[in-house]
Amino acid sequence: MRNKWLCLSGKTSLALFVAVLSMLFTSYTYACTRLVYLGASDAVYTARSMDWKTDIATNLWILPRGIERNGETGANSISWTSKYGSVIASAFDIATTDGMNEEGLVANVLWLAESEYPPESDKPGLSISAWAQYILDNFATVEEAVAELEKEEFVVVTDQVPGESRLAALHLSISDAGGDSAIVEFVDGKQVIHHDRAYRVMTNSPTYDKQLALEEYWEQIRGTVFMPGTNRAADRFARASFYINSIPKFTDVNLAIAGVFSVIRNVSVPYGISTPDEPNISSTRWRTVSDQNRKVYFFESALTPNTFWVDLRQIDFSEKAGKVKKLDLGEAQRNIFSGDATDDFVEAAPFRFLGARRSGNE
Repeated sequence: MRNKWLCLSGKTSLALFVAVLSMLFTSYTYACTRLVYLGASDAVYTARSMDWKTDIATNLWILPRGIERNGETGANSISWTSKYGSVIASAFDIATTDGMNEEGLVANVLWLAESEYPPESDKPGLSISAWAQYILDNFATVEEAVAELEKEEFVVVTDQVPGESRLAALHLSISDAGGDSAIVEFVDGKQVIHHDRAYRVMTNSPTYDKQLALEEYWEQIRGTVFMPGTNRAADRFARASFYINSIPKFTDVNLAIAGVFSVIRNVSVPYGISTPDEPNISSTRWRTVSDQNRKVYFFESALTPNTFWVDLRQIDFSEKAGKVKKLDLGEAQRNIFSGDATDDFVEAAPFRFLGARRSGNE
C-alpha cells in the first residue's frame, strides 16, 4: 500500500491529494448515493439510497400522461402537460425525489449543501419540489432533457424544507435506457450541467466537478488494496465507483439486480447510527433500483424484510384511461409488500407540489 500512495507525484497529484483530504475530513450529515450500472446486452440499472435524519413520509405513485402541471411559483410559473407516465417516490406527498418514466428515463434528487439558486428574474419559475417530475414528464432521453435545460428558459426556485428553517439544497441526476447520464447543479447562482455517459456515480457534497477530481484520485489506488470506509460523501463516492465497475456484467437479470443492490447497500448508512460529534447523522431509509430496459422499479425499505417491485409495462399510462394511483408505504415505510406490487396501488387524488415563494408572486 505504501508504494501506491508514494506513486503520486507532480502538481496535479498534489492538488488531487489536498482536495481529497479536504473532502474526507468535512462532515456532511445529509447523505444519499446514486449510481448507474451498465450490464450485459446493453442493460442499464440506476440505483439510489435515500438517507435522511427523519422520516420523509415517502409513498409511491403512478402518474399517467396528460396531467396538467405548473411550476408552483405563483403567477409567473412554467406550465406543461405530462407527455410520459411515471412511477415516482414522493417526499411528504409534496415533492418527487426519485422515479422512472415509461421510456426508462430516471431522475433522482440528492442533497447538495453548496447549491445556490438563481436570483430573482423575469423568467418563469419551477419549484424545486417538481424539478425531477418536470424531467420525467417531458423527456425520453438524457440528451433531450439536457438540450431543453441548456436553453435556460425558466429558473428553479427553492424554499424551506418542510418542518425546518432552511432552504432545500438539491442537485439532480438523470439517466436513460441507453446508459447516458447527466448531473445538474446550481453553483453561484448559475446552472451547471455535467453530461457524459461516464458520470455514473453521484453523492452529496462537494459539487460534481470536485467529485470527479475525487474519482481521478482514487483511480490511482487499487480498491482491493485500500478503500475508505466511513459514511461521508467522499468515501461513499469512492466505494460506489470502485464496486459498480468491479462487479461482473451479469447476463442473468436476477443476478444483475442482486449485484446492483449489493453495491447500493454497501454505501448505505446503518439505520439509527449516531456519534457524539454528529448526533443527527442521516440513516438510509430506503433504496431503489430502476431496471431501465425492462421498465421495472424496485423498492426496498430499511424497516421491512422484503424488496418489492413495480412493473411499468403492466400500467395503463394513457391520458384517457390512466389513473393516478398511490401505494401507501406507511409511517417510516413500514408497510410490507413482497414481489410484484403493481396491483397493490389504489386510485387516489393527485398530490400538489409544494409551492416556492418568489418576490411579487402569491
